[in-house]
Amino acid sequence: MDAQLKRGIIDICVLCALKSGDSYGYKIIKDLSPHIEISESTLYPILKRLEAAGCVKTFKVEHNGRLRKYYSITEAGKGRISDFLDEWNSVKKAYNYIKEVCKDE
Repeated sequence: MDAQLKRGIIDICVLCALKSGDSYGYKIIKDLSPHIEISESTLYPILKRLEAAGCVKTFKVEHNGRLRKYYSITEAGKGRISDFLDEWNSVKKAYNYIKEVCKDE
């Protein structure tokens, strides 16, 4: 799969994981693991990029004497999910065309 396309899809998966509520890195990985393969070394740069884009915001909460960083989806993040779903119809049309024309090759 094209690296840029895969990156975009994983970004949306991370945003969707946050749509049900605030979360932290390890829990996001755990929530996504039945659906996609993602590691800490992949997740944290994505979260940093999404934060810089205004799609998530962060806050810290003390947990067992340590500060845990939580991530929360913003309205911009929800909008990015909506945009992705709208654009996905175009991607599906292109996929179906390629599949139909090139199926015997």
